[in-house]
Formats: sequence, structure tokens, C-alpha cells
Amino acid sequence: MGSEIARACQDRLSASVDLVAICDIDDKKAGGLKASLKKKVEILKLDELIKVADLVVEAASAGISATVLEKCIKAKRDCLIMSVGGLIAKDGLLKEANDKGIKVYIPSGALCGIDGLKSASGGRVESVTLTTRKPPKGLEGAPYLKENKIDLSGVKGEIVVFEGTAAEAVKGFPANVNVSAVLSLAGIGAEKTRVRIITSPEYTRNTHEVEITGDFGRINTRTENVPSANNPKTSALAIYSAIATLEGIAKSVRIGT
Repeated sequence: MGSEIARACQDRLSASVDLVAICDIDDKKAGGLKASLKKKVEILKLDELIKVADLVVEAASAGISATVLEKCIKAKRDCLIMSVGGLIAKDGLLKEANDKGIKVYIPSGALCGIDGLKSASGGRVESVTLTTRKPPKGLEGAPYLKENKIDLSGVKGEIVVFEGTAAEAVKGFPANVNVSAVLSLAGIGAEKTRVRIITSPEYTRNTHEVEITGDFGRINTRTENVPSANNPKTSALAIYSAIATLEGIAKSVRIGT
């Protein structure tokens, strides 16, 4: 994801965005990305990168996103967070950023309906439910599967892997259902947002269905995503969402809620 965003900065966004540096815990990956870029940039440690960037883009993992935000707040730098699941248990950081005037951008990611949910939140929202369908490969390595000794390699048909709150989903599937965290922050919170995760070897796409009810009426959305060619755990739309968010930051005209 980070590689695609970096390349977009030097391509589609080149007129308004200047990619000054990249950072990765894996030196080999960082070097590979640097070699693939049209214009060479520095590879820096996180603290060094934050010093030279006006806007820091996190596209690593839920395990580091809160730390990135914390460091950006301390350095008075704006940031864009992709692994928003890492912020669910540390929502105080978002309040601190707001209080200190630090802009934090959280893209809609791999699903539609965030604009509608934000608008609906102007009134009373009764319920938000996310049903995610992913092929088994898209759930590989999830802590929830390991802890509950769930082996998906022999799955023959459609099975429900998880049902619970968004808070539980983010903890059990930190690299797989980031969209539940975005829904939670935009709506009624991680403890009230409900999540179902379903898998089948017959699935070829990552599908997210969202149902929202409230004073406004009812919203139902269905997003069928093609998995990223480089990372089947995420969707191509999630990457495009980050690129579109960066483009929106640079523009003075904004469309949508």
C-alpha cells in the first residue's frame, strides 16, 4: 500500500505533492521502493522523516499507527493514517490532535457509505452493521484465527468466522477489517458497531456490506473489491482512497460530506 501511494505522489499527484522521504522497518523493502521510483528520495528513520515532512502518511500496520500519530502530534505535523484500527483503543490521541490543531486524515478505505454515515450522525443513528466477505487467503495470519485454532485451509463452503463488535474485530483481525474501525469513528463507536466476517474458497473479491439505521431512515451499501495484486489482505480501493484523500488535501474545492 505504501509503495503504491509513494509512486502516485510522483505520478498522478506530482503537480501538488512532493515526496521527500520514505521509511520502512524492512530496509530491503525500502531499498526496493526507492529503486522503483522515478525520482530518488531519501530513506529515513521515522523520527527523521517526521522532521522533514509537512504531512506524514502511515501505511504500515495497526501496531505502529498510534505511535506515528503520537510522534506527529509532538512534532506538530499533520498526518494521514491508513491503519486506523490501531487508533480505536487510543481515541484520546485523536482528541489531543484536535485540541492542538493537528490535522489527521482518515480515508474511507475499501468501502462506500462513510459520507452517508457522517451525515446521518447529525441526527440519531440506531445501528451500524458491517458484513465482510473475504477469501481464506485474505484472512491468513489473523490473531483471532490463531487464538481460536481456526484452520481455513480445508474450508469447503461459506462459513461465518467471526461475529462481534468492531472493537473485537479490530483486535482479532488488525490487518483485515480496517474498514470496521473507520465505520466506528465515523458513527456510533467501536463497542456499538457490529461486525460479521464470512469466508469461502469460492470468493474472489473482498466484499463489504454496510447497513445503517436511524432517524434519517436506512442506508444499505455493498462494495465488491478486487484484492490488491501486491497484498491480498487489502483491497485496491483502499489504496485509491488514500491517493484520492491526498489529492483532496491539495485542492481547495471539496466534494462530499
